[in-house]
Amino acid sequence: MAGYLDRIGAGRVLVDAAPFSFDWLPPELVGRDKQLGELASMFMGIENPGSSSRAIISGPVGSGKTALARRLCLDLQQHLANKRTTKIAHINCRNHPTTTQVLQQISLRLDERTPKRGFGSGEFIQNIRRNLHSRGGAHLLLVLDEISVLLLREGDGLIYKLLRLDEGQDEQGTLSLILVSQEPILHLFEAAVISRFGQTKQLKVAPYDYDGLRLIIEQRAKATCRVGSIPDEVLDKLASFAVETGDARHGIELLESAIRRCEVDENAGGLVRPSDVKPSSRRHAMIEPHAVDELGEHHQLTLLAICRRLSRHSQITSGDAEKLYHVICEEFERSPRGHTSFWGYLKKLDEQGFIIARSVTARQGRGRTQNITAPNILPAALVKRIERLLQ
Repeated sequence: MAGYLDRIGAGRVLVDAAPFSFDWLPPELVGRDKQLGELASMFMGIENPGSSSRAIISGPVGSGKTALARRLCLDLQQHLANKRTTKIAHINCRNHPTTTQVLQQISLRLDERTPKRGFGSGEFIQNIRRNLHSRGGAHLLLVLDEISVLLLREGDGLIYKLLRLDEGQDEQGTLSLILVSQEPILHLFEAAVISRFGQTKQLKVAPYDYDGLRLIIEQRAKATCRVGSIPDEVLDKLASFAVETGDARHGIELLESAIRRCEVDENAGGLVRPSDVKPSSRRHAMIEPHAVDELGEHHQLTLLAICRRLSRHSQITSGDAEKLYHVICEEFERSPRGHTSFWGYLKKLDEQGFIIARSVTARQGRGRTQNITAPNILPAALVKRIERLLQ
């Protein structure tokens, strides 16, 4: 009765599915040699006791930011093996969005016996210092991923505390800090933090181009599949679909889907064919949150009205959006523009990919209206950002 389960793990094509995981780190980052070199240059002198470094890596989803940070930390740890004792802690601030939670996670990485309750941020700082110093002055390579989530919620107090970790101590160079974000974050820092962090330690990563995606897809194919099971023409087709977003994760998803189609086809003969490659519904890159910063004020007001509704519903009509726009203008003490101007704001938001507006016949009255959706943004995530900008 359960014969259909026999296909699990059989693998006409697939040998190892682990490299399909977003957490899998390849032994070599293809297509990012230049970026790794730039990042390494920010850590010059790190082999000397008493020295530390800082870096900010920013770029869109799927551009390899996290992989760059992880690869650098692992390579540095190996490089410094005979010179400095080095510990690595990688914390995702989307999963741990408060200062206390992040400090707790750092402490747990250094000592799993750290109490999970009852400590404040000051006690966690002392615990981190104590654990590093007890290891003969170990150096901590700390990666804070999705750091903008915490910064927008709590400000830069955590960064300030970490940069002052050695203050009042005999030790120096205890911690090197790498911040990873989808958007630029330096403008979220106060002057005291910018002064300590520096303004030049920034690496902006662009979306992958066709060649970079082709290399990544080929690398994953070799790591997961039987030799010769994926022809070059299939790799070419996968890269041509993935380049529409520039997102490496998209390319990996397309590869996995093509392999899955081949596996269930008894006539495929263990060879993935171009016909197994299908475009996904994700045909456009997600709009990054910081893109709203460049919009005009009334475009922001219009988008805020739409995002508030779309945080709870799948779509909104243009008529309702205009009514909410007037409410938002009153809330933020702005004078609303006329109907013609409002339609111009909708058109520009549509052209830039923030929304998709489709004309439909109005349910009430005559004529046509527009149904507005926003598949390329996360409306709830933009609400606070736009409110912050307008304030």
